[in-house]
Amino acid sequence: MKDMRRLSDNEVADQLRGAREELFDAKFKLATRQLKNFRTMPQARRKIARLLTVMRERTTESETNG
Repeated sequence: MKDMRRLSDNEVADQLRGAREELFDAKFKLATRQLKNFRTMPQARRKIARLLTVMRERTTESETNG
């Protein structure tokens, strides 16, 4: 989480895009029975949630600071 907070807004957006692609790929592999590591789906979901939390913190912080 600390590492994610150090990223710039653009880097957070890029990381979020990548995590969503990972989740999509994992779902696709699951559907085609090619997924070998089933832990990738929950890990990708958690990463997405953490990145969205960082983005939300920044927006609320900027709203309260004016």
